[in-house]
Amino acid sequence: MRKPLFCVFLLAMPLAAQQQPAPQAQPPMRVNIINVCTPGPEEQKEIAAALAMVPRRPDFALDFEVDRGRTKVPDEPLSHWVRIRRDFAPASPLSTVQYSFSVDEKGIIETLVFRVRDPKDVLQVVLDDTVTGATGPLEVLATDTPVAHMKIERFGKPSLGLARCEADQTAYEPLFRAASELMARYRALLGVRRTVPADLRMLGIGRPAAPAKKPAPKKTGKPSH
Repeated sequence: MRKPLFCVFLLAMPLAAQQQPAPQAQPPMRVNIINVCTPGPEEQKEIAAALAMVPRRPDFALDFEVDRGRTKVPDEPLSHWVRIRRDFAPASPLSTVQYSFSVDEKGIIETLVFRVRDPKDVLQVVLDDTVTGATGPLEVLATDTPVAHMKIERFGKPSLGLARCEADQTAYEPLFRAASELMARYRALLGVRRTVPADLRMLGIGRPAAPAKKPAPKKTGKPSH
């Protein structure tokens, strides 16, 4: 009885192998390229509409948050940052606004993010500017740096973007101006110039240099006889 059963088992093995489903092919990869230098007329309209959606006179809720910290990413310099978040009132189409001020040896980055409460088309609006060189954080906070890049993240669609480039961008100046006005207004509404310097000092950034110690005067005594 053992021999026929063994033969049946051997015959069933190729049949079971044939019945196994073939491995599925990998899904195709889709790459979306964002034209951030010269977006077309339709993209310009959508960017303008997203910027216009942000209230100029917001009604904030009581909830807010201020964070500070250090971050070290491999192959990147140590970064010190301060973040301020405020919640909008429930009736607002936006849920939160978050401002971030980041300092490292490469420069300073300011980022402003508006998140939509009920995203049907736009998920969030991101504005940022970058300052490089010898300008310190306190000098950057004392002035309103123009926005150099904006990104509109959409629900189920590729993102839209606009950035400062060497191409002729005369047609996009109204968008850059509107984004820069939003950045300046919300910097004031969030109390950036009052809050960020204090938190940076707690991280050791922007502290005034300690006064140099004066050398002790030399003692001059009368020669002994």
